[in-house]
Amino acid sequence: MNTDHPGTRFRRGFTLIELLVVIAIIAVLIALLLPAVQSAREAARRAQCTNNMKQLGLAVANYESTNGAYPAAYSTGLGGHPDWTYASTWGAWSPQSLLLGFFEQTQVYNAINFSLVSHGDGGTAGDLAQVTAITTRIASLLCPSSPLPPNTYYGKPNPGNSYFASVGSSLHWVGAAGASPNGVFMYGGGDNEQIIGFTSVRAAARGVRDVTDGTSNTIAFGEWRLGDQDDNRLSIPQDVVARGLGPPPGITDTWNDPKMNMPTGSAGFLQWINTCAGLAPAATSHGDENWAYALSWLGRSWNQGMFGWTLGNTLLAPNPPYPNCRISPWDGDMDSPGMYGLSSFHPGGGNIAFADGSVRFLKSSASMATVWALGSRAQGEIVSSDSY
Repeated sequence: MNTDHPGTRFRRGFTLIELLVVIAIIAVLIALLLPAVQSAREAARRAQCTNNMKQLGLAVANYESTNGAYPAAYSTGLGGHPDWTYASTWGAWSPQSLLLGFFEQTQVYNAINFSLVSHGDGGTAGDLAQVTAITTRIASLLCPSSPLPPNTYYGKPNPGNSYFASVGSSLHWVGAAGASPNGVFMYGGGDNEQIIGFTSVRAAARGVRDVTDGTSNTIAFGEWRLGDQDDNRLSIPQDVVARGLGPPPGITDTWNDPKMNMPTGSAGFLQWINTCAGLAPAATSHGDENWAYALSWLGRSWNQGMFGWTLGNTLLAPNPPYPNCRISPWDGDMDSPGMYGLSSFHPGGGNIAFADGSVRFLKSSASMATVWALGSRAQGEIVSSDSY
């Protein structure tokens, strides 16, 4: 008996093969679209990073206009250790901390007592009074493309600092030594300044008048990758190789030799960075008192006016195949001459902010000579915009 009725239609589902084809097509579309989505997200992060640096560039220009000089890293005159009675680069305040009120961080600025040290006085007085301020994580000092720094600082998450104040194309950062760094920023000393290892007095402040190469041609701030805080793992280029590395050939005084500025010391520079790279693979071993040879806390915080924390230099283009390098015969922090340079998580280069407040993208392919010229403020180099 035929039970079919006129007009009855049979519904037919997908076969297994058809379903697999559809899934495969969707997978291919996702594979094609995912890089575009990731690229769009990175473009947004890079735009925010650029905006952060724009704020810093404008802040330093406004600070100079208001005060007649650029900020430097200054000590308090109280030293950075309970046994010290003199001023020191250790515990000095950074240019970034002095600029807080110029990029909408007045509340943090007002919470700082600049007459006390910024860091590490052994817990006797100064730094503990600053904890609320110096442990504040400031979004405009962090590049969104960079992972946040792990671990803690005074018991709170590391604040981080993605943007260093540039001392120029110089291996040192002390402004009052016999060979002052050639960039916009420096360590400017403190009252009754005395520094072990070299002679120093409070340095003369620098202003627009001292940037004879032009504020639109002189880097004020550079970008670097935050350290991963893991001294047992080597991360290039951000880790700082910290042991067994002397100064470049031809430099006899790591504090006062004028050759610490580039290009006067350029003859041995390539040899020096290759020596540093050769030491890097073994740098994850630890030294005396458990100090690491591969310092992994670049950009840990924004408060201390010292190399590797808030001050850096312009010696190589962003993301070079070399680690950062510290010149020092002793184990310790990053308060030593060396290379603390440009790096980023942006493909192809990194951002730089000029002293006029403008921000540009510096390609990883830029030559050393171009990077040196952009970092120095008064060496008379002429750099065309198509060279970077």
